[in-house]
Amino acid sequence: MKALIVGSKGQLGSALVATAPADVALFAYASDTLDITDAAGVMAAVQVAQPDVIINAAAYTAVDKAESEERKAFAVNATAVGTLADAARSVGARFVHVSTDFVFDGMAGVPYAPTAATNPVSAYGRTKLAGEALAGSDALVMRTGWVYGPQGGNFVRTMLRLMAERPEVRVVADQIGTPTYAPGLAGALWKLARQAVQGIHHYSDAGAASWYDFAVAIQEEALALALLKKAVPVIPIGTADFPTPARRPHYSVLDKGTTFAALGSPSPHWRTSLRTMLSEINTHG
Repeated sequence: MKALIVGSKGQLGSALVATAPADVALFAYASDTLDITDAAGVMAAVQVAQPDVIINAAAYTAVDKAESEERKAFAVNATAVGTLADAARSVGARFVHVSTDFVFDGMAGVPYAPTAATNPVSAYGRTKLAGEALAGSDALVMRTGWVYGPQGGNFVRTMLRLMAERPEVRVVADQIGTPTYAPGLAGALWKLARQAVQGIHHYSDAGAASWYDFAVAIQEEALALALLKKAVPVIPIGTADFPTPARRPHYSVLDKGTTFAALGSPSPHWRTSLRTMLSEINTHG
């Protein structure tokens, strides 16, 4: 199988490259080697590669900045998705696009099914929802959220740094979701791409947590591995205590039942995946 990946140096893109099956020939493009907003460039790259599958792991992810740069975010998160989908169809390739839990408003209070009504409350969410539509019904659209991994900046690495530098950390406790370990998501995407699964699906690790819960677990697991020298107080705060330009869903837990059925098994619990990542940091730095 030949696969073309865009966004290959991001958290998910790096994980897709690292977990690619042995029989996959990879064409991996980062933003510095392929501008996905350049339709002609995208089409040329796809025509050269003649891939069996295109996986879009690229996105404009600066959630707060998108409030003042919605047009720029739309170009990457929506228009470019349509370009990639068209390029995939031109060579008969399957198209896999990664979306977000931010397409929901967070008011449901129960896990969101793939068929649940969408209502984004931020520019980022609006542009990602537009991208889902432009991906087309023949694509696999995978919604996820709270992604972290061994590569790049993320909440886990930020917490490790702050806990090592500060006498205490304050973390929002009234936003509920599920952390997603990037290598686990990547493995699921490879499996579903090979199965030619289509439509909207959801994936994250199992369970649910607040950002506060996640931070407490990070400290506990890091202390057990001696990645931190001492514990510091983790103080729960409300969203109102940490104002941001963009609104976040207060509840964005995803219903993954149909995805787990297609995969043949559920994902690990989020704390198990967290332990896996911290163990990798402990071993490899």
